Amino acid sequence: MRRCARVAAGVVLAAALTLAGCSSEGSDGGQAGARTGGTPMSGAAGGSQGDTSGPGYSEPSQVLLSTFDAAAAEPVKNGAIDVSSVAEGYAGVSATAASRLKFQVVNGDMSYNYDIPQTGEPIIVPMNMGDGAYDFRIMMNTSGSSYVELASVSQNVALESEFEPFLRPNVFCNYTADSACVAKAFELARGAENEGDVVRDIYDWMTATITYDQAKAAELSTTTGYVPDPDETLATKSGICFDYASLAAAMFRSLGIPCKIVTGYVSPDDIYHAWNLIYIDGSWVSAEISVESDTWCRIDLTFAASGGSATVGDGTGYTDRYVY
Repeated sequence: MRRCARVAAGVVLAAALTLAGCSSEGSDGGQAGARTGGTPMSGAAGGSQGDTSGPGYSEPSQVLLSTFDAAAAEPVKNGAIDVSSVAEGYAGVSATAASRLKFQVVNGDMSYNYDIPQTGEPIIVPMNMGDGAYDFRIMMNTSGSSYVELASVSQNVALESEFEPFLRPNVFCNYTADSACVAKAFELARGAENEGDVVRDIYDWMTATITYDQAKAAELSTTTGYVPDPDETLATKSGICFDYASLAAAMFRSLGIPCKIVTGYVSPDDIYHAWNLIYIDGSWVSAEISVESDTWCRIDLTFAASGGSATVGDGTGYTDRYVY
């Protein structure tokens, strides 16, 4: 499902609670975003209902995927870099080394860094900085936080649409057409009359079903490079904020609804946190939530599910840092 031009309403689904256990420091590049006020939400799990409107919804005929094309990838020292699908919103890398590796993606004065498995297993990263002249670099750790460049490829990126990077799987939102989270998304969307229905149904299910894993957060609080697994979150019905954001993105993207994973800070205590941004046609209005046409509204999934307060602040002030 291509979305080259659409008049849309935006929804921000903040898959919340502290990122103490789900820090995205494994991707430690990026640019700071603008601080925005959120729409506070006091709703609890168990069904927000409300009225929806907009064009009729029909499930996509196929799930858009992203793949590392070894045949098209450019061989470089210690690995290969695949830029054959940048117009569709993603690039891939594969490399081997005895030391820690990172994939640095640069566009102008913006950059993102992603951990690369040292075993040669490929990863997919989004073209989340829009159009432009990109540099793709494989970097190897030498000592401490110092890295040396092993190889690089440059490529001009012209996206088929601004939504392309957020309609497909990537390293932080990894799924296939056969994934359990995809099957669950199609099940939840079955019978939806418009995209507002889809958002409401997934929102209600997640806030009623997925619980925050305090033990996991504590366990991961001193580590970096955590990568969420949407199917694991679905199976355990628990996770940290990054898990919530990843599962939500997998569900919406597989249904053809553009969805971003965003990490950043939430006031008043600048807690590091993860949430989602989505675009839908139409609207959804209930007692707790108002998704208006042609505007962005913030909905905090975990805050709504558990009354986040101490772990996600008051749910009103958000600072975007990284977008995937």
